Amino acid sequence: MAIYNIISCLKITDFLIIFVFTFLVYVFRFYYKYFTRPNPLPGPLPLPFIECSYLYDGDTKNFFTLLNKKYGDLCEYYLNGKRRILISSPEYLEKILTPSSKDNTFMIRLPHSEGYEEYGMAGRGIIVNHDIKSWRYNRHFFNKAILTPSFNNEAVKWTNIMTQELEDYWKSLGNLNLSKDNLKNENDWQIEIDMAEWARRFTSDMIVILITGERSYTMASYYNLYSLVKVTRSNPLIEDSERFVKAFSDYLFGLHFFMYFGYFSRRYQPGIKDTVKYLLNNRDYVFETLDNIIKKRRKEIEEMPVGAKLGHDMLTTLIITNTERDMNQEKNITKDDISTRPMTNVEIRGNLLDAFIAGVDTMANRFSFLTYYVCHSPHVKQKMIDEIYTIFPPNTPYNLNYVDLIKLEYCDAVMNEASRIISVAVDVARYIPNSCELAGYRWEAGTTFHMNINGIHSNENYWPNPEIFDPDRFYKKNDDMNNKVGNKFSFIPFGGGLRVCPGRKLTMIELISLVVVIFGKYDIELVDMNARQKQKAVQY
Repeated sequence: MAIYNIISCLKITDFLIIFVFTFLVYVFRFYYKYFTRPNPLPGPLPLPFIECSYLYDGDTKNFFTLLNKKYGDLCEYYLNGKRRILISSPEYLEKILTPSSKDNTFMIRLPHSEGYEEYGMAGRGIIVNHDIKSWRYNRHFFNKAILTPSFNNEAVKWTNIMTQELEDYWKSLGNLNLSKDNLKNENDWQIEIDMAEWARRFTSDMIVILITGERSYTMASYYNLYSLVKVTRSNPLIEDSERFVKAFSDYLFGLHFFMYFGYFSRRYQPGIKDTVKYLLNNRDYVFETLDNIIKKRRKEIEEMPVGAKLGHDMLTTLIITNTERDMNQEKNITKDDISTRPMTNVEIRGNLLDAFIAGVDTMANRFSFLTYYVCHSPHVKQKMIDEIYTIFPPNTPYNLNYVDLIKLEYCDAVMNEASRIISVAVDVARYIPNSCELAGYRWEAGTTFHMNINGIHSNENYWPNPEIFDPDRFYKKNDDMNNKVGNKFSFIPFGGGLRVCPGRKLTMIELISLVVVIFGKYDIELVDMNARQKQKAVQY
């Protein structure tokens, strides 16, 4: 009652004075903490409430490039209530990326945050999981499912099937564009396509079959958008595959909004709140789709007799992990905090989500970037084609296999150089829960480090003429090569350390297979040689 009486006596001007006073106290405290921070580094001045978000428009690559150019290889910025250290030189990365199962200093990518909690990623899967025990558990069974020779063989087998399917769609669309008078033979056709969109659907179909053991028909759905002759497929795993591809791509794009923008900005900041509202609705659709896939498979397994032969796909492996159906169940596991309990549906969903993140947009973007630079470098293109012909002769049926694919050393160099000059992953983050030394400074607990991959891959101290596309930097047979990698951490397309991307081998199998089939069989040219590359940020 006394408080009510006090409040009722206050006038509007009194409330205004209290508000102004509170605001000034907050601003004073905000800048006092800023100007008395340990190890001050160059960086943009943060503003109260919005910090450095006035420079960040959602494009992490441009934001990091701006900071790197203006403030150097070691600088700082503030977003979402946290001080963040941006690293753009490999000389500071040894402690962060050296694998060590005993040292947990740099094991956590990002701290727990209400942003990632709201987005459904906190404490789940392996990509941004902040809980080390949970991460070890998920990583163990994630790797068990995909890092096996049988999985690699399945990847090559389905690459053969999918590339043939892709060729059939292109050939059909090409022939539809030609009149009978102009068609000299069934191979005399040409077509203008969006390579990024086709690559995204190719990789989506690949990941779905490898992860779930069932077909989706994303390429078929995309083909139907442009063809009067429709392709029909029975029992697709995902009914509206076009919607799912877009939804998943948007989900991946939204990760940085929930990392960099706090609750206030996500709900009220103009230009941000509407995007976040869409991303949350999109999240619900992605989760519902994955949950339905898991429930369907779990029901199928439950209805099968114990001991019946099951598929070797990742989804089945995760569902039967540590159950009576797990023929390879590991008893009494205690090391690395790996639990012997079965996985929940939410945990399985987290792992499937990570598999899609590692295997769809990232691979599709890598191939698109490679195509862009190879088409701008005719001598590289010809040298790459010549090597392909030595293993896969022209005008003969292609039967891709892992042994032949790894012989293509120059193609491998081209892939590496394309990944260097424009990396798919923009940011590799690490959070330290305890104080540690790095880059000549003693950092307090709670500091977050962000590795600027594009900045590291273009650092002139380690890459002479970094803006030049030159696969010879990575070509082992070039004895006269002077531009060798000068630091083992100067090239980190898949991150590094214990949290290196687990899907890297699958990505390279898909990527080199596409290179062989598309560049080995077709004459690829860019429609607009002056068009600029577009890139969305990816977190490793």
